[in-house]
Amino acid sequence: MKYCFADLHIHVGATEGGKWIKIPTSRRLTVRNICEHSSRQKGMDVVGIVDAMSPLVLEDLNSLLAEGLLQELPGGGYQYKQSLTVLLGTEIETIEPQGGMAHTLLFLPDIAAMRRLSNYMSQFIKNINLSAQNAHMPLNQLIDIAVSFEAMIVPAHIFTPYKSMYGVCARRIRALLTEKNMRKLSAVELGLSADSDLADRIGELSSYTFLTNSDAHSLDKIAREYTLFSVEQANFQEIHQAMRRQRGREVIANYGLNPRLGKYHRTLCEKCGHTEQTEKIVSAGVCVNCGSNKVVTGVLDRINDIADYAAPIHPAHRAPYYYQVPLEFISGLGKKGMGKLLDLFGTEMNVLHRANAADLRQAVGDRIADGILSARSGTAIIQSGGGGVYGKVINKVDK
Repeated sequence: MKYCFADLHIHVGATEGGKWIKIPTSRRLTVRNICEHSSRQKGMDVVGIVDAMSPLVLEDLNSLLAEGLLQELPGGGYQYKQSLTVLLGTEIETIEPQGGMAHTLLFLPDIAAMRRLSNYMSQFIKNINLSAQNAHMPLNQLIDIAVSFEAMIVPAHIFTPYKSMYGVCARRIRALLTEKNMRKLSAVELGLSADSDLADRIGELSSYTFLTNSDAHSLDKIAREYTLFSVEQANFQEIHQAMRRQRGREVIANYGLNPRLGKYHRTLCEKCGHTEQTEKIVSAGVCVNCGSNKVVTGVLDRINDIADYAAPIHPAHRAPYYYQVPLEFISGLGKKGMGKLLDLFGTEMNVLHRANAADLRQAVGDRIADGILSARSGTAIIQSGGGGVYGKVINKVDK
């Protein structure tokens, strides 16, 4: 078995020809740039491009195949420049009869299969060329379709307050899905504002593998969260087996933001702007500062409201969760300093996890090095995010 760092939720902003795929995102997020940046700077082994159902994205993928930069892998997926596995996915929006919407990731093994799904889903989706479009159907129906295409099925950012299963659709998955379709889920994605300790306070999640992905809308955001897989080969089939914990394949670690850095971790009051920073439990739907009900309910507060357990109960198969503070959150680290770090250590993975203290101090000085080291050790001071605003790492020198 070998270990593979994987970020399976990366969006395409635009095509090589400049046509928008996902608005608003960076136009630099082309398929080619995603592959190059993920392998060379980020140090990823596997990426999932989740706008591959767009015919325009499929054209760009075919162009890379024609150039010889992508090669189809036995077992599904593609290899970029002999170094990076690319999985083809799509993020689809569903709507429940009561109005709650959710996003779900589907992955298929190759371009031909994704094109068949694209052709089929175009009867439900108004603009098949754009990202994460509403399929005008409930999640149960989408899963039935996905199963017929033999897709991996991963509910996305399952607690976020706008478009997710627990965030707005229901208090339990079983209220949305049949028992049969609950078993068809390959894994669930936690999202930036949650971690395993929070998710394992809900009993029905104990059977599922947890994924941590970036949901990247720019190149810099790639690999801010990622999953460590143990597989024999990095391809579609084995990644799917790892999600389902089959034949010795498995997820062995989740690397994610400290949930307080997530932009929906705590409830934000839209009237007075208050975001709670203490351990105080925020009543669902009510601002603790001014009493307004004009709030965006945070992930922590939503889980406190719907949880089965006051403390997490982790199943035996649950992988450890390691907090990671991406370099973009380190106070004072600009492009020049980032360039020095990458020149010395090669990839952001090496800076975050392997570079020693002395080398970091020599490269970027004591203040920035201390920020990286405190983030690595889990001792960083963090101001919680909420309502669409990311949390902040507070430098101890500046506090």
